[in-house]
Amino acid sequence: MKLISIKRETKPEARFTKRMGVLTTNVTYIKKQFLSIPYKTVHKYRETYYGKIKDCENISLAK
Repeated sequence: MKLISIKRETKPEARFTKRMGVLTTNVTYIKKQFLSIPYKTVHKYRETYYGKIKDCENISLAK
């Protein structure tokens, strides 16, 4: 039995853009687990409407 493992989980989330309004996309979370209890999110990314992969941490709402 492993003490530390990594799990990938995808769930839908609502995002808002000025051009398209509310858009529901699949956001994938990569989390570290200790004895099957998640304790840290390693990475979070999403797939855009056009099929590109974007990092969720680099999103800036204000320019």
